[in-house]
Amino acid sequence: MATYNGEKCIKQQIESILSQLSDDDEVIISDDSSTDNTIGIIKSFSDNRLKIFVNTHKKGPVGNFATALENAKFDFIFLADQDDLWLEGKVKRHMELMQQFELVVSDAIVVTEDGTVLFESFFKARNSGRGLLKNLRVNSYLGCCMSFRRSLLNKAFPFPKNLYMHDWWLGLVAEIEGSIYFCEEKFLHYIRHPNNATQTLQIKLPLSKKIANRWGFIKALINLKIKGLF
Repeated sequence: MATYNGEKCIKQQIESILSQLSDDDEVIISDDSSTDNTIGIIKSFSDNRLKIFVNTHKKGPVGNFATALENAKFDFIFLADQDDLWLEGKVKRHMELMQQFELVVSDAIVVTEDGTVLFESFFKARNSGRGLLKNLRVNSYLGCCMSFRRSLLNKAFPFPKNLYMHDWWLGLVAEIEGSIYFCEEKFLHYIRHPNNATQTLQIKLPLSKKIANRWGFIKALINLKIKGLF
């Protein structure tokens, strides 16, 4: 989990995660130098499964998740945002599916902060699905809905320089490998806030930036191929 100034929502998210874990699991939290009470709330759980790493300087979302992944030691990894809510059965079902697939993506219900449903299915709203070219155009890989084996992380990490989105990159690497499952069961309330709750769920960028981002992904995938990781 990557956190930054998440005091308004972090408590319920951690509760929704811990309730599904065994005593041997762990939650790796990388905090990007929060200035609110995020760290205090995390520590108030007094739960040894919570491992906190605080960045000495701001790294941004990709760098923050990179720190968390650097410190993840187990073979099965889930990504989590600070402001969503895991629904019952997520860990159990993902673990079942990861026995067969390297990357699992489950569906989500898109809601506002007060629980109003915006979209019953993120998959349908985003037209999510497999396909390298499809996902170079529009990303289907929402990190907070993903879990994956360490074998995938070993191919995708360390992240390429100037990476635009970590979850998108993991999904594209998995597309090359081919071991992916899109699970239509919904295991997350994907909470959209007033400043980001759009009707398209798309990030609006200038065309030049979109082209640059995708070209960066393509070059990074080619580099992995050259290194023999595929």
